[in-house]
Amino acid sequence: MLDVVAIQEILPHRYPFLLVDRVVDIDEGRSIRAYKNVSISEPVFEGHFPGHPIYPGVMIVEGMAQAGGVLAFKSASKADQEAAKNKVVYFMSIDKCKFRQPVRPGDRLEYRLDVIKHRGNIWVLDGKAYVDDNLVCEAELKAMIVDK
Repeated sequence: MLDVVAIQEILPHRYPFLLVDRVVDIDEGRSIRAYKNVSISEPVFEGHFPGHPIYPGVMIVEGMAQAGGVLAFKSASKADQEAAKNKVVYFMSIDKCKFRQPVRPGDRLEYRLDVIKHRGNIWVLDGKAYVDDNLVCEAELKAMIVDK
């Protein structure tokens, strides 16, 4: 399990764009479960949408991508993890993305990602996001680890 402080040691993202609050389970090289608490105090709700706040789908996908980045970095060897401090994850594609139902303030998004393929510095992930075990978003994410 990783808290937000440990996540910040892995990912370069910071408020308001750090979209993973906690990692609850990680099977290095295979899968990750993480979550994000969606709060009405987030800046995105000022404009999306006043009087009818909906968490943007692009933010859900970015949260899944960030959880995938944690999985990729934590799956590296110890030597590679040290070298990872000078690396960043770039997403190459988002395929088969579907939004199933809206996410609202007060919801807890749970990201569940499984590795489809990993070769060298390329990762292909099956990402799903849930609220209360209801699927709200799914996508296939392809990423590459590169030098900063």
